[in-house]
Amino acid sequence: MVRYEFFLIHSLEKVFPDYMPETWKPGWNLEGFRNEIVSFQLIYTALDGERGMPQQKFRIQVSGAKARMRKVGLVPSDYPCYAEYDTNYITTKAGMFPDVLLPFDGTVLPVPGQMRSIWIDIDLRNLETGSHEITITAEAEDITTCANGVIIHNPYAVEQNWKQTLQLQVLPAVLPEQRLLHTEWFHADCLADYYNVEAFGEEHWQIVENYIRFAGEECGINLLLTPVFTQPLDTAVGGDRTTVQLVEVIRKEGQYRFGFDQLERWCKLCRRYGIQNLEIAHFFTQWGAYATPKIIAETENGKEQIFGWEVEAVSPEYRYFLENFVPALLGKLADLGYEKNQLFFHISDEPGEEHLESYLAAKKQVTDLLEGYTIVDALSSYEFYKQGIVEHPIPADDHIQPFIDHGVEDLWVYYCCVQCVDVPNRFYAMPSARNRIMGVLMYLYRIKGFLHWGYNFYNSAFSLRHIDPYAETHAGFAFPSGDPYLVYPGEGGSVVSSIRNQVQMEAFYDLRAMDLLESLTNRETVESLILEGEKEKMTFKSYPSSSNYLFELRRKINREIIKRI
Repeated sequence: MVRYEFFLIHSLEKVFPDYMPETWKPGWNLEGFRNEIVSFQLIYTALDGERGMPQQKFRIQVSGAKARMRKVGLVPSDYPCYAEYDTNYITTKAGMFPDVLLPFDGTVLPVPGQMRSIWIDIDLRNLETGSHEITITAEAEDITTCANGVIIHNPYAVEQNWKQTLQLQVLPAVLPEQRLLHTEWFHADCLADYYNVEAFGEEHWQIVENYIRFAGEECGINLLLTPVFTQPLDTAVGGDRTTVQLVEVIRKEGQYRFGFDQLERWCKLCRRYGIQNLEIAHFFTQWGAYATPKIIAETENGKEQIFGWEVEAVSPEYRYFLENFVPALLGKLADLGYEKNQLFFHISDEPGEEHLESYLAAKKQVTDLLEGYTIVDALSSYEFYKQGIVEHPIPADDHIQPFIDHGVEDLWVYYCCVQCVDVPNRFYAMPSARNRIMGVLMYLYRIKGFLHWGYNFYNSAFSLRHIDPYAETHAGFAFPSGDPYLVYPGEGGSVVSSIRNQVQMEAFYDLRAMDLLESLTNRETVESLILEGEKEKMTFKSYPSSSNYLFELRRKINREIIKRI
């Protein structure tokens, strides 16, 4: 008889085929508040096998609560990290990595010598407060049909069945609304390119809606990058990206008019799925603000590109365009009900000290038109900030400490590919605890917003070509796998989640739980729980790396909340 093994583990374990993780421990009890989703994994493997015999299928079921089950798929990475890395990686070798959460038909086929897993979510909004007994079963099919049509009966099916029961505790409170502003840059052009549909044709709009819905309902995204014109991001100098321009521009006899029907449709979708804030595409090109973004207009000659790489940022023609466009845009957004504090604007992404002159010149083109509105930009130089060049900086997590030390208020934070040593990030090769710890750190340092550039970037670096995100996970050996996109494209325009997204949501739940406890007590109480037992100052470069720290901290926070309600 072939032997099979099933067991449960927590959500922060990444299950590789050749690694035996720990089995479920009593301290890993499932619990959460009434508007959380709690997750765990079912591991399965065949301990041996018989040559020439068909593999045994098992049907997986969860009783005691409605569960969503997804298969943890393996995706390739032949670029898991840069040459520079630290010791807090699971591996730095190329291979197959658990990440994508695939649709699951309810059956598994254990593979000899390989560990595989099913991701299980339980939405606590569907349950009453109190204790619930959750039973997970794997039932062997007693009949197997071989590829040649031969039917084989399994006399050991009953012996091979497996069952385990967990206690799930639904706690008697509701987490507050997420206060953290969260944006993952939305690349509408990548959706048109991957699915080979016309940009902002009806097929594209349906796909865009799927991705906006998923962003708002499944990713904690409440601020969406909005392509009023094609975002000038991740594009080679002189290069191009597929046009995705929500605002219709008409230029006749030197006068501008604008159509906002597509933008209004976009805004309605955002609000339908809980995204109340808009992040307007950058007004100037990336890494220096030297040029204008691509803008298509209807002119006397038909549709043509009127701005782009060939037009300098300081062009008088572009200033004239902005003098017409910005007031019209702000007026339309006000008509749609947006308050000033719901709108965020950018000059140029990631300016460095060498870009001081060009950034200031570009900024001068537009800031007077945006008086009273918030302008934010990714910026990692405190000296640059100190000169007053960017009023609302978004430093990377490996450069944020000087901003913290100098008491900069309302700080945001971001990370991308180069934040690969010491600091939190979410590469395939990093442990999930390194992702989830961000919730603790963002609470500790009063972070207002979190930005990441890759919700769905399905291009190579500089957008030189389109890629298959299931096969080429590093954008052409440019970014370690796990950086360019948080979600995968599914069949028919659907969205497929990742382990990284689910764990990041757990970080946001942690942050909201800390906010709740603070509202019931004070900030000192929460900080004392976070720092309890820690011998060194906790920073974005120095923090507990273990999953157990996160589990224990969350249990302590939950207990303190329950005492006070």
